[in-house]
Amino acid sequence: MSFTRLIETLAAWLLGIIWIAPLLYALWAAFHPSAYTTRFELLAPLTLHNFAAAWDAAPFARYFLNTFILVTLILVAQLILCTLAAFAFARSRFPGSGILFSLVLLQLMIMPDVLLVENYRTMRDLGLVDTILAIGLPYMASAFGIFLLRQTFRQVPKELEEAAIVEGCGTLAILWRVYVPLAKPTYLAYGLTSVSYHWNNFLWPLVITNTVETRPLTVGLSVFASTDQGIDWAIISSATLMTSAPLLLGFLLFQRQFVQSFMRAGIR
Repeated sequence: MSFTRLIETLAAWLLGIIWIAPLLYALWAAFHPSAYTTRFELLAPLTLHNFAAAWDAAPFARYFLNTFILVTLILVAQLILCTLAAFAFARSRFPGSGILFSLVLLQLMIMPDVLLVENYRTMRDLGLVDTILAIGLPYMASAFGIFLLRQTFRQVPKELEEAAIVEGCGTLAILWRVYVPLAKPTYLAYGLTSVSYHWNNFLWPLVITNTVETRPLTVGLSVFASTDQGIDWAIISSATLMTSAPLLLGFLLFQRQFVQSFMRAGIR
């Protein structure tokens, strides 16, 4: 092994250890009594009490429900809107289509945090402050989703569309029976990315929500871990693992499909 390759390998291992260290500490603290959060003893007793205490200390069931409703609402809206827009940009020719698509791509350069004030004003004018709909509404049209699906639709052979027209299919039927099935890898990759992002989104939900009935997991966990609740790292680590467990399990279950989907739906 060359010296350069050795340095790259050591650097990769170092970065990996730094990345996973917080997770390893959370695992240790969550499954051990509070007295062992800063004492690493191999024979330390294991316990599930921290998870029960965290679940009883905050309405995590409500937070889970709110988050599930939120990510489902956003994903369904994104899949519908992005599919229609991407199909129009990929297969339709109309005046100004290039300019409109450039404006869509321009959204990729704008950080959502820049629009916090304007988004809040809009939700206030609509009377949607402190609702789950208000959290998801600014994200229901995704420039990334439109771009990714457009690139995928452009790779579909034109002959398949012509064959569907011969069979008597209309525009929506062609989209549903030809383009959507062939873009399943892209839908899977984008769906996992969207769910992961909005499951972890924090700043906008923090700004727009005020009550338990609308808070998602990220905001609920922040409130739970505040100093008003007391600092017990064992319980806080347990709550953190509970909120992140669905994403971790989803990644472990769909890791291969996720990587393959992005490779097959590669942007060309």
